Amino acid sequence: MAGSTKKKKEKEIKNAWLKYDEKQLKEVDALSDEYIDFISECKTERECVEKIVEMAKKLGYKNLSSVKKAKAGDKLYAVNKGKAIALFIVGKEPLEKGMKILGAHIDSPRLDIKQNPLYEDTELALLETHYYGGIKKYQWVTIPMAIHGVFCKKDGTTVKVVIGEDPADPVVGISDLLIHLAQDQMDKKAAKVVEGEDLNVLVGSIPLKDEEKDAVKANVLKLIKDKYGVDEKDFLSAELEVVPAGRARHYGLDRSMVIGYGQDDRICAFTSAKALFNCKSTDRTAACILVDKEEIGSVGATGMTSAFFENTVAELLDKCGNYNELKVRLALQNSHMLSSDVNAAFDPNYPSVMEKKNCAYLGRGMAFSKFTGSRGKSGSNDANPEYIAKLRAALDKYNVFYQMAELGKVDQGGGGTIAYIMAKYNMEVIDSGVALHNMHAPWEVASKADIYETEKGYEAFLKEI
Repeated sequence: MAGSTKKKKEKEIKNAWLKYDEKQLKEVDALSDEYIDFISECKTERECVEKIVEMAKKLGYKNLSSVKKAKAGDKLYAVNKGKAIALFIVGKEPLEKGMKILGAHIDSPRLDIKQNPLYEDTELALLETHYYGGIKKYQWVTIPMAIHGVFCKKDGTTVKVVIGEDPADPVVGISDLLIHLAQDQMDKKAAKVVEGEDLNVLVGSIPLKDEEKDAVKANVLKLIKDKYGVDEKDFLSAELEVVPAGRARHYGLDRSMVIGYGQDDRICAFTSAKALFNCKSTDRTAACILVDKEEIGSVGATGMTSAFFENTVAELLDKCGNYNELKVRLALQNSHMLSSDVNAAFDPNYPSVMEKKNCAYLGRGMAFSKFTGSRGKSGSNDANPEYIAKLRAALDKYNVFYQMAELGKVDQGGGGTIAYIMAKYNMEVIDSGVALHNMHAPWEVASKADIYETEKGYEAFLKEI
């Protein structure tokens, strides 16, 4: 009887915080501190790739294009147009035996500056934007914003831009209607309270002396020219993103959470990369693929639907001296993947959209979704139960806390990931990651315990699958 009581008691421990000793608590904090630095510094896809490359090089990773031959134990990476990256640890077994792949995306909802953006109205200078990804537009007004990105000039040079992150920098933002005059606005549906064409960023109000027309705009252009050496036409070939300004922070009086911009899905990108970097050796080749454009359907040359990963696997096979087209197909088909993306954590302020037995909770570990999609599982990858059983065994072996979760009630909504795209290769894929509050808002919230458990879960996957 005593044994069964003990087992029952252990079963009831669902919150990961309850299992940590002092050593593990320090590990949780250390990982979270590193993560806070990462998402504070990496607010665009380009910045994420640059940081991951920097981290990889320190650990001995080499650019795949720079090596003539590859062998077991080699650590390699390949960058796609500065906005996606694949990393590999070459395994002892032939690549056609398959890989262990961690995949996440590094783009996040934001506002993109248009190609002809700058204008003046009533002696104010503004930039027009086009929102990127699924957002509640009213959340993006009246908050301090920063501008990150690049100007690509006709002479072939690229100028990096970061405005609003240094404490000495100015910030920019979008105005909202004062409550005193908002009677009509308050009667609108939430989708119409702030409309897309009204997300114009205020950037200046001082007119340039001796300028007769659009003097405030002229002054802003002069400031940009003086600092970055670009003119108005260079906006045509710029990629500038407007994002919340400021660092990620510890959240909660007990400092148990992290609040920051872009945690969907840089939280999974960071933990995936960390797990690969902590991998010392591997039987089958271990890989981490971090891609762009997931928030708009994984399209384009830097999204998961591009041939980048497939081409990179072919190049790796070639440099292993083992290339043919069939082996490329086998390498992909025989792989196992964790499509690493965030899920929605239960929020007691909004319980009606969740089904409590089948949703994720903050602090209960990494979240697995057998399927995503919407309504009748439309657009989902529905993972095979045989694969899930293998994952359960691996996670239990390393005492990783995990939970199975759907993205809200059946008919409430839904979402998608890169899982179904990789499943087209006939590999085993399941969604996994960290559950968030405020997903797609300017500031999202995650549990430090879930960050830690997810990173450990990815390590267990690389060791056991």
